[in-house]
Amino acid sequence: MQSVDGLSEEAKIAYQAFLDMSNSKTAHFDCMKAIQAKYESGGVPSIAENLELEKLLADHDKNVLAFKTAMAAVTDSDENKTLIQLMS
Repeated sequence: MQSVDGLSEEAKIAYQAFLDMSNSKTAHFDCMKAIQAKYESGGVPSIAENLELEKLLADHDKNVLAFKTAMAAVTDSDENKTLIQLMS
């Protein structure tokens, strides 16, 4: 298994951005699942739940942009390959 220890600061930032993006994706999908389960059992999502879902999506959008930006800063092809392995 590869490690981030030997990577440049740019690559470490990109990897952390990937982790942040993954976490925000999970949080958004978990919220969507909870709202969907409530809806399927006859409930109606509250305004607060819908606002939370919007907030989680906005957070995820920011994390996707940060990841894209961070990956563009990693110009070394070997580090790119290592990052891809770490993210797999």
